[in-house]
Amino acid sequence: MSTMSTDEPVGQPLSRPVTILLGLAALVVSVAGLRAFGGTLAPAFLALILVVTVHPLQDRLIRRGVPAWVGVVVLLVTVYAVLLGLAAALAVAIAQLAAVLPDYGPQFSGLVDRLTAQLAEWGVGREQIDAAVDQLDLSNVVGVLQQILGGLSQVLSNLFFIFVLILFLGIDAARFPRRLRDAARARPHLVTAMYSFAGGTRQYVWVSTVFGLIVAVLDVGALYLLAIPLPLLWGLLSFITNYVPNIGFLLGLIPPALLGLLEGGVGKMLWVIVAYSVINVVIQSFIQPKVVGDAVGLSATLTFLSLVFWTFVLGPLGALLAVPLTLLVKALLIDADPSAQWLRPLLGDEPLRDGPAPVEADPPADVAVATDPAEAAAPPKAAVQVGPPGRAAPSDPPASLDS
Repeated sequence: MSTMSTDEPVGQPLSRPVTILLGLAALVVSVAGLRAFGGTLAPAFLALILVVTVHPLQDRLIRRGVPAWVGVVVLLVTVYAVLLGLAAALAVAIAQLAAVLPDYGPQFSGLVDRLTAQLAEWGVGREQIDAAVDQLDLSNVVGVLQQILGGLSQVLSNLFFIFVLILFLGIDAARFPRRLRDAARARPHLVTAMYSFAGGTRQYVWVSTVFGLIVAVLDVGALYLLAIPLPLLWGLLSFITNYVPNIGFLLGLIPPALLGLLEGGVGKMLWVIVAYSVINVVIQSFIQPKVVGDAVGLSATLTFLSLVFWTFVLGPLGALLAVPLTLLVKALLIDADPSAQWLRPLLGDEPLRDGPAPVEADPPADVAVATDPAEAAAPPKAAVQVGPPGRAAPSDPPASLDS
């Protein structure tokens, strides 16, 4: 009776070209799935980022002996206040803009007439001029704004979804650090990557918020001096677009520059451009990218590519969340994989250093947030090896995701 030879290999490894092709195919399928569910994923991730950002406030209250439910209420009230305030400010700003634009009808018509005459002097055909003028209608802009106001019901439905999701995330936030420490016994690198993602995201949001406020205040002051209408609206726009990496400055510049053109001609428009360039280019193009890059460990090129990619996948909200989304992908695919650590310096992260340092699995007794008496009476667990692959972990364990 013949027997099967044990010398023959059971399976052959895939060649590198086949592996690359399979990886690209998986990427295409993943991107298509993300785009299909972008209307749900983008608001859900926004809710996660807000909770992660505000969570240190809840954790500090619990450390000081405040009941866990009070920390949950404070977190929810803070996040809800930010969302409602921003939504209300945007709604009022859009309504004001829609009401003011029709007043500039005569100025807009005069500008179009001058542009038509200039194009005719340059030898542009009459048909081409008429086609271009037909597109330059101020009523079209007002119509777009009215459509935006009419679509607030969809925004409110997203806000309702975000509010409900934030409620559950806030309730789970008090116990989630202990669950991460339990998971660290089996997957220390993955848990460490999640801590790194939370810390990097929080630093990015706070740095962008501080610089956004500085830029917005300076822009409002400059627009007041130049007598540009609705300076507070354009300051709010500068603040929001500051979260859009690389091109946020241009998005915030275009509307006030156009109003300057209608209000005082080319000269005033140029003064608006110069003022924004001095303020925004210096802060947003030189100072902020350096600070943000050091905080999140992403190069300027990768930041720009992430903006393009996530805007394509998730739309406008993807542009605002481009950096946190990239940090999450980096944490899951690179930081959590010991064999992929060589990629970190290439992405802009700090160079690798040796070995994870020991971190305790449980917080100190006076920092514990468990509400289950059985958990409180359980004996202390052994320490596990948890630490960022490439960074020396602190000697004391983080009590929450704000480490």
